[in-house]
Amino acid sequence: MFDLDLWREIFQSINMNRTRSLLSGFTVTFAILLFAILFGISNGLQNTFAEAFKDDATNSIFINSGRTTKAHKGLQAGRAIKFRNKDFDYVKEEFGNKVEFITARLYRNAQASYRNEQNNYNLRAVHPDHQFLEKTMIKEGRYINQNDLKNRTKVVVIGRLVEEDLFLKTTALGKYINLSGIQYKVVGVFTDDGGDNEERLIYMPISTAQHIYGNNDYINQINLTYNPEMNYDQALAFGNQIKKKMKERFSVAKNDQRAIRVRNMAEASKNVQQFSFILGIIIFIIGSGTLIAGIVGISNIMIFIVKERTKEIGIRKALGASPRSIVSIILIECIIITAIAGYIGLLIGMGVLEWIGPSLKTYFIKDPSVSTSLVVGATITLIIAGAFAGYFPAKRASRIKPIVALRND
Repeated sequence: MFDLDLWREIFQSINMNRTRSLLSGFTVTFAILLFAILFGISNGLQNTFAEAFKDDATNSIFINSGRTTKAHKGLQAGRAIKFRNKDFDYVKEEFGNKVEFITARLYRNAQASYRNEQNNYNLRAVHPDHQFLEKTMIKEGRYINQNDLKNRTKVVVIGRLVEEDLFLKTTALGKYINLSGIQYKVVGVFTDDGGDNEERLIYMPISTAQHIYGNNDYINQINLTYNPEMNYDQALAFGNQIKKKMKERFSVAKNDQRAIRVRNMAEASKNVQQFSFILGIIIFIIGSGTLIAGIVGISNIMIFIVKERTKEIGIRKALGASPRSIVSIILIECIIITAIAGYIGLLIGMGVLEWIGPSLKTYFIKDPSVSTSLVVGATITLIIAGAFAGYFPAKRASRIKPIVALRND
């Protein structure tokens, strides 16, 4: 049921009363614009947090060694704490039922070359479980395995950018690269969401690195992931338990913060979750306030519009228009103005976010954007509110007798 005359009349009314239509639309446009920008910035902060955690497993714990700052049990301050294979085995056995994956790390720098190409890279010697802690994705071949550890095989897994640097357009899989004078077979090529730095790494079995670089069993770091079924409080307690046990193992004072450091991602995740929750509440309150202000604005304008058109309503009734048709004209006009203004607000808001997005990276806001469905929902809310705001005064005005309406000032 499409009444062409009705729609022509509505658009004629909008065109003849441009100032009134613009005032009505501006309120909606501004409300949707501000709503879109607020939620876009909020999403940008969420993207920043997601970017910070996407490179490593969110249930990771990193155990680092340093130097003691306090004397303890007759031992001097300044003592260097060095982890060894037996310390890795201790953590693995002591906390086995609470550990999901575990690996040690040994860091080295190496000059890598293949034919005429060469470059310097960071080398990480690790256990096979390291793949899951680092969220390493194998592009070609395989990762380090237990046989590599057992046999101290001279194999490496290289990052995608290492392959591009050294092998140019040739595949690296199965070929040999020279690392500081020693030949290693490339058994795998990996990618990593952590960015270019993570894809310019070389991994090798930790047993191989220990044998070749120093002929000892020292390690720089112990990394693990805790059982993902643990909640935040259990994970934090687990991290504290590891710190306590390791300090006891190395005779380190309880209040010595540098000798053994445990970084628990659960703590960071909990802080981020709490911050995101609080930020969400703040944005929700501000966004709701913006919508309420828009609703109040469009409601007041609709009441004014109906009052202003009282004489027009009287003329329509005198010409035989039914109360229903009078109300329909006013409501449809309101809905059209609100919908168009809301869409304009959405476009401007998304345009502003697109324009200022790159500059906001300085403030840790990455790719600010807003869900179209969210803004459309807010626009529909304003449309419904405007319709309700216009319905009741329009209904009341449609019941006025024509002679009374025509006398209205």
